[in-house]
Amino acid sequence: MEEKQLNTFIALMEQSLLSELVLDSVDPTNPIRVAETPRGWRLLGAGNYAGVFTHQDYSDIAMKVYAPGRDGWESECEVYRRIGTHPAFSTCYHAGEYKGHYYLILKRLKGKTLYQCIIDGAAIPKKAIEDIDQALEYARSRGLFPHDVHGKNVMIKDGRGIVLDISDFLKEEPCAMWDDLKKAYNRIYMPFLSKKPIPVPEWVLNGVRKGYRFMRNSSVVGRSS
Repeated sequence: MEEKQLNTFIALMEQSLLSELVLDSVDPTNPIRVAETPRGWRLLGAGNYAGVFTHQDYSDIAMKVYAPGRDGWESECEVYRRIGTHPAFSTCYHAGEYKGHYYLILKRLKGKTLYQCIIDGAAIPKKAIEDIDQALEYARSRGLFPHDVHGKNVMIKDGRGIVLDISDFLKEEPCAMWDDLKKAYNRIYMPFLSKKPIPVPEWVLNGVRKGYRFMRNSSVVGRSS
């Protein structure tokens, strides 16, 4: 991103987004609430720590704004510093603070999440899975610890795999989400759905997700007892 374009975007962001944006975090275990999104901006998504926005005139840029009082901005800045430039990850163009809002300006990643692919019955090529594997190995080589990598945090664009959210890559505790997803891909998707994908209702996936969390939590309790 050219410096002139970046400076123009920062000025626009400060004047029209951060000066009027209203968002808060009522419960750290649930997504933040965005009470008001200024005109010209669109909310792309909201997590437990931050909201992600884009502007109608800058569709290739994403703006991640942390809710007041929520930790994680400094850690995410460090993760992007270590990642640098890689085709399977976003790029951080700028990080800063304005009127109490801590934010990151990122290259916007476009595509369809694996979760949405299953719902839509869209193909999930093996090359995309391999791309994500290689990207996570690259992250490890940069001193990072892939964490919280699941079906809603990875995408497919033109048949290639992309890692959407890397904000927790400084957490050193083991995370088996991606390995478990790959097992499901190899044991269920490849033999039964890969040749002729069919849409899967979201309520079915939500049931699978809740069951997975229950088994994971039970496993952790069992190991600690």
